[in-house]
Amino acid sequence: MKLLRVGTAGAERPALLDRDGTLRDLSGIVPDIDGDLLADASALARVRTAADAPGVLPALDPAWLRVGPPLGRIGKIVCIGLNYHDHAAETGAAIPEEPILFFKAPDTVVGPEDTVLVPRGSRKTDWEVELAVVIGRTARYLSSAEEGLAHVAGYATAHDVSEREFQIERGGTWDKGKNCETFNPLGPWLVTADEVPDPQALPLRLWVNGELKQNGTTAEQIFPVGEVVRYLSHFMTLYPGDVINTGTPAGVAMGQPEPKPYLKAGDVVELEVEGLGRQRQELKGA
Repeated sequence: MKLLRVGTAGAERPALLDRDGTLRDLSGIVPDIDGDLLADASALARVRTAADAPGVLPALDPAWLRVGPPLGRIGKIVCIGLNYHDHAAETGAAIPEEPILFFKAPDTVVGPEDTVLVPRGSRKTDWEVELAVVIGRTARYLSSAEEGLAHVAGYATAHDVSEREFQIERGGTWDKGKNCETFNPLGPWLVTADEVPDPQALPLRLWVNGELKQNGTTAEQIFPVGEVVRYLSHFMTLYPGDVINTGTPAGVAMGQPEPKPYLKAGDVVELEVEGLGRQRQELKGA
């Protein structure tokens, strides 16, 4: 299923994109797309049954509806740094022996076509297309990558916007270059795991002002999805509705020759993970 949330920010309603591409209202079936829904097999079954029954779910006109983040009430966002062989190479970094972790606050999440704000004082705002993993079952001390995949509810397109000077040159941890306002557009859809048979075979692409900048595949991941979930479960408990941003392929501004083409107000970024939907953001000053 392709689940999404539509409406004004803070007042989104649950919806579904059916097999014919028609937007359907789910608000009569479930209150929201969130961790509670993803952890409730009976509620998900009701959604599937309604989606397959003609005329049960009212159609929505998408023309005037904002698409919000496809997941509400996100618990935590755990991010994996330097998780692609080609991205590590372009930045001159050694291949990590274990996953590099950092966090994004849930309030960085915006919709896939919402404005992204360039922080005040920023000189090095960068782009990163990523595969986002959404947890559907509580994960603690998992023993295998297969178990890790079994705890995934679905997948989404994510944009891990980063400010490299804040991240790398200002001391401390990466987090302050990753948590600026609007720095995690998510969506448009949460695609359930049954529709993604191999998360290690997904092309990812990103364009800036129409120019292709990133063109990679999740096959390049150093730590694949199942292993990332297993690994994280030994350091923290993962709950339904938690999100994992799994890293970005080569092609970021930081990895390009001088003068590096960092983002500025007025730029337009478009990105997609194949099968998970496309995003478009115009950048403005904070």
